[in-house]
Amino acid sequence: MPDDDRSANAAFLDAYDAVLDRWPVQVEQIDLPSAYGTTRVNACGPADGSPLILLHGGGTTSAMWFANVAEFARRHRVYAVDRIGEPGRSTRGERPPRDVPDLLDWLDGVLDGLGIDSAAVCGHSYGGWIALTYGLHAPQRVRRLVLLDPTQCFGGFRAGYLARALPYLIRPTASRAQTLLTWETGGAEADPAWLRLYGLAAEFPDVKVVTGKRPEPGLLRTLTTPTLVLLAGRSRAHAPHRIASAVARLLPHAETAVLPGLSHHAMPWHGAADLNTRVIDFLDRTAT
Repeated sequence: MPDDDRSANAAFLDAYDAVLDRWPVQVEQIDLPSAYGTTRVNACGPADGSPLILLHGGGTTSAMWFANVAEFARRHRVYAVDRIGEPGRSTRGERPPRDVPDLLDWLDGVLDGLGIDSAAVCGHSYGGWIALTYGLHAPQRVRRLVLLDPTQCFGGFRAGYLARALPYLIRPTASRAQTLLTWETGGAEADPAWLRLYGLAAEFPDVKVVTGKRPEPGLLRTLTTPTLVLLAGRSRAHAPHRIASAVARLLPHAETAVLPGLSHHAMPWHGAADLNTRVIDFLDRTAT
């Protein structure tokens, strides 16, 4: 590895650890080997708590849950997962996940490695798409779903958002990532340590994000898993009220709320108290 790459990687890992150090709970770091590589899982909460899997948004790493884990981990055993092939502390093997079947097989292996038969699964943004797709793939392993402003699940992106995101998508840099974040969040004040990590994650080398199609309406209507969909009222990624209407049509066992004042990218940490309360209330009410 060239010296510049080593320096950039060290800076990223230092920034990652700095955000993880801000978690107000004791964290157990678990590494799960597989044919795809080694998956890093940051675990917290009571060992006998009901398992809750957290799937981060694109480009954010599992450290992004710093404003949520204290509440989530009061009664749940929380497992925040870094995906292989994306920014984080997971590492690729000789054959990292390349398509949706690989991605779902990888997540099956994560649950197997953690000794979990079934769990609640919560995802933000792209992580919400993964959570929903996995719930459709393995409903017996997903007790309940929480989708935080999920993308590409019930509707597409706004054209204006894609136009703003295009420079970042073509050539990701820290400044372009932070420019998009500032625009989409309306300048919401972000934790400085997380903001630095977010910028460095944009320059993470050789990112390989696995994407897939939006779930078919007929398949969505078969989902019986209790599901909570929380939408950001000021999301510029998509039209939240239109997404809420689609959820009502397509998911018979879902409840939906549009949270005013929240943007797509800032949703997990801006106004986290209300979001945390809603998620925990849902998980407790649907506990079996």
